[in-house]
Amino acid sequence: APPTVAPVDIVRKLKSISANEIFKGFPNLKKSKFWGSGLWSRGYYVGTAGTVSAETIQRYIQNQKLA
Repeated sequence: APPTVAPVDIVRKLKSISANEIFKGFPNLKKSKFWGSGLWSRGYYVGTAGTVSAETIQRYIQNQKLA
């Protein structure tokens, strides 16, 4: 993405498109597992490869599972 596009806008678009495609391919998921809620959590993580270690990213993902 160009530097003029905010990371939050990129994440929002990716989550929206991927959820729509998943629900289109598996319509029963929305009826049984995700009725009344979204597919993705509200949070997201953005970091640069130069300043964020793989361990930091992994720890963030693990903490999201607890939330």
